[in-house]
Amino acid sequence: MPITAQEVYNQVVRTLPSTEQLRLANLILNELVEQNISDSDTWTERDRFDTMNFSLQHFAILFPEDEARC
Repeated sequence: MPITAQEVYNQVVRTLPSTEQLRLANLILNELVEQNISDSDTWTERDRFDTMNFSLQHFAILFPEDEARC
């Protein structure tokens, strides 16, 4: 029986601590960036910047006490 992304998220990802969820998101995004995909799906430098910016903002929301140390 095929498993959907939503099922994986509900059964596995949601049970992980926030730091592991962020680590998983980073792994997935890095894999997508590194894949040789067609030109229509190629990530631009702006796409990468936006993704990194979003990840850093999300981290700052999850761990506001760490922001003062950065």
